[in-house]
Amino acid sequence: MAATQPTPLRRVRERELVRATRALFDERGLQDAPIEEIAKNVGIARGLIYRHFSSKEELYVLTVTDYLAELDGVLRAATSSQDTPVAQLERLAEAYARFCLRYPAFLDCALSLMRRPARELQDVVSGSVWLRLGQGMANCVDQLAQLLRAGNEAGVFGVEDPDFMASALWTQILGMTHLGRIGAGVRQRTPGVPELFEVEPEQIVRTAVSSAMATVGVR
Repeated sequence: MAATQPTPLRRVRERELVRATRALFDERGLQDAPIEEIAKNVGIARGLIYRHFSSKEELYVLTVTDYLAELDGVLRAATSSQDTPVAQLERLAEAYARFCLRYPAFLDCALSLMRRPARELQDVVSGSVWLRLGQGMANCVDQLAQLLRAGNEAGVFGVEDPDFMASALWTQILGMTHLGRIGAGVRQRTPGVPELFEVEPEQIVRTAVSSAMATVGVR
């Protein structure tokens, strides 16, 4: 039997819920977006949310896919010119780092998803939502992989496995921008005496770009 397709009204309501969730994420962060308030902002009862999503996690995952769709466009714009692979990678890494810093909730969501085994997450979301998350991530990461292949062909990168390296760079920049999310590093002022120091966003962006260049072995 063919699967029932969502009605246009249902799709509209799902989109409203995702937008409301993202608005709360952007305003307060991942940890302060209760289902009750999301439902209130859309004008429906809390229980009606579960007519559209099988779990809270499923709604949150779809919100991540909304961020990913925007990031996909940002990365494509950053590499749209007919420039060298090195220059394009610099712009892509900078655009990605700035996106993470601009949307701390996206960073929180992405890191939260990565902290749990994939199979565990797959058990709490529907197959269609799992597919949409995978498509959103793949669209972004594949831009990195294609750029790395182009750099290999031009002889300016030394990457053995572009697909693996693209995923590694994706994770590397996420981790680095998390330092910007915290806004502070730690050092030892004197033996046994730790001290925090301020981390500037522009410093994070510059380091993300230079680290990406070093990781791919720019020649």
